[in-house]
Amino acid sequence: MKHQDQKDELVIQSVEFTGGYPALTHCPKDGKAEFAFIGRSNVGKSSLVNTLLGRKSMARVSKQPGKTQEINYYLVNKAWYLVDLPGYGYAKVSRMRREKWQRLIHNYMRYRETLACAFVLLDANLPLQKNDRAFIAKLGEWQVPFALVYTKADRVSKQKLPANLRAIEKDLLEDWNELPPTFVTSSKEGQGRQELLDFIQKINAQIGG
Repeated sequence: MKHQDQKDELVIQSVEFTGGYPALTHCPKDGKAEFAFIGRSNVGKSSLVNTLLGRKSMARVSKQPGKTQEINYYLVNKAWYLVDLPGYGYAKVSRMRREKWQRLIHNYMRYRETLACAFVLLDANLPLQKNDRAFIAKLGEWQVPFALVYTKADRVSKQKLPANLRAIEKDLLEDWNELPPTFVTSSKEGQGRQELLDFIQKINAQIGG
């Protein structure tokens, strides 16, 4: 799916990690548009962030879920922020820590006025998970603009992938009248990278960013 003319493609010229913030009150206050990436733990979020930014180790990738524990901000082209949020649904931490992460995520989504779009990551190998469905429902309740990003597409056969996506979308349409923008990605192969960047560029243009 192409969102813009070739000449308007977003090119990453500079990336700066500005910090990891433990609370919403600590986040940048310069008014720049923010594009947040969120998903279940181990959905491949850090790998996707690195692929999007064109940096191999900008976001720390770990085989152990739950590595991202703060709101991580990356200033892109000195114009907008890519925001890497903690994953949800990771059971192998204390209840207190899970609840802390949940509050952090929910407060960001509900109250961050500079949030332009949330990208919800779904594993293309798996059926729609209960916590994914619940989180997407919350975004609707809070009226947060969002898009769906299928990850790890390279791990599914080309024959099976369309059926997997149709099954997920069928489940979502039980709750929604229509689906938001969707993207199919592979961090390993770079699939979907430019489409996502162009979508961000399009939103920035619409809001004057």
